[in-house]
Amino acid sequence: MTRAWVLHPDIKSDRDRRVAGPALDEAVALAAALPDLEVVGSEIVPLPKPHAGHLFGTGKIEELKARIAAAEVELVLVDGPVSPVQQRNLEKQWGVKLLDRTGLILEIFSDRAATREGVLQVEMAALSYQRTRLVRAWTHLERQRGGLGFVGGPGETQIEADRRAIDEQLVRLRRQLDKVVKTRELHRKARAKVPYPIVALVGYTNAGKSTLFNRLTGAEVMAKDMLFATLDPTMRAVKLANGLDVILSDTVGFISDLPTELVAAFRATLEEVLAADLIVHVRDISHDNTEEQAEDVRGILKSLKVSEDTPQIEVWNKVDLLEPQARDAARTRAEREPDILALSALTGEGLPQFLETVKQRLETETTVETLVLPFDQGHRRAWLFERGLVEEERETEDGFALTVRWSEQQKRTFETV
Repeated sequence: MTRAWVLHPDIKSDRDRRVAGPALDEAVALAAALPDLEVVGSEIVPLPKPHAGHLFGTGKIEELKARIAAAEVELVLVDGPVSPVQQRNLEKQWGVKLLDRTGLILEIFSDRAATREGVLQVEMAALSYQRTRLVRAWTHLERQRGGLGFVGGPGETQIEADRRAIDEQLVRLRRQLDKVVKTRELHRKARAKVPYPIVALVGYTNAGKSTLFNRLTGAEVMAKDMLFATLDPTMRAVKLANGLDVILSDTVGFISDLPTELVAAFRATLEEVLAADLIVHVRDISHDNTEEQAEDVRGILKSLKVSEDTPQIEVWNKVDLLEPQARDAARTRAEREPDILALSALTGEGLPQFLETVKQRLETETTVETLVLPFDQGHRRAWLFERGLVEEERETEDGFALTVRWSEQQKRTFETV
């Protein structure tokens, strides 16, 4: 086990900074998500502003050095961005390895990614991050090739060679990823021919999406009380307890300050959210920072350009963890709001109301249209009848005139038939 110390720099000059206490708790939970780490200490470090070369001031560096040495720490985790120069200087001062928030999340993603696509995306994100960490640490090695320097230029420096090697590896990974994405595109088109609406579970990491998914589907998705328990999207075609057939999608958990490398890398795993007929935003209502977490999720959905027409419901999960008074207040408020439901995925409380609300949202989001299909498109006409979408039919000179009632998903699917 590697002994780790977690630091959360509370930078006073940053007006948009997160509340320090819960932010440190989340950073410790992130560290705990790695199986080989043992967090032996953590603290908030107040800072008027970050020091350009060392992040912290000289006095604070010495103070922390003493504590780190006394605790025999091997790894320091800084909950925030650390520049390559700051990282190198702090590692030299403290004599330990240092990871910033991005590096830590990358480690977790690397440990968890299960599908081929997930693995490739993590590798690409890690290489992009590593590329920014290449600092001129090789002053002793000015030239890579030999000679006295009389013929030709000064030669290729080590840093340029490393950067080039990373770029070549990124090109190789992109090619592999393109193949995987094409395969997934075929799978998605095959799914599109199934006339079931897609219900996407989204939410902050550790909000209980996988527990809810497992209860609804009977699937064995990893559901643990830890951050990023689920990384790769899982989908199941299921008949819910009220008889409704849907495709249920469990997605990667969102998190505040997600590294930019990973936002790009994992955008593809959130494509199911863009295609969803209904988005279920699962919140851990028992968490001290539940409001801030909900805002982060809404912000990420907005950045993904999720259509405003896509219906959403908000699920206040983990009501079983609230004090009785707070639990009653949450239930009362949820009863007043049509798009909010209070439940416990663990105990099953509130699930019947949840299923009924899902059914209502999916059934009410339909439109009536009239189509005219040429006589040679009998297979498309049959498709509509098989799914019970036709309300009225008459023959015209041009073909079959059909009045259909359908959802946006069914309409999109029909276009592929």
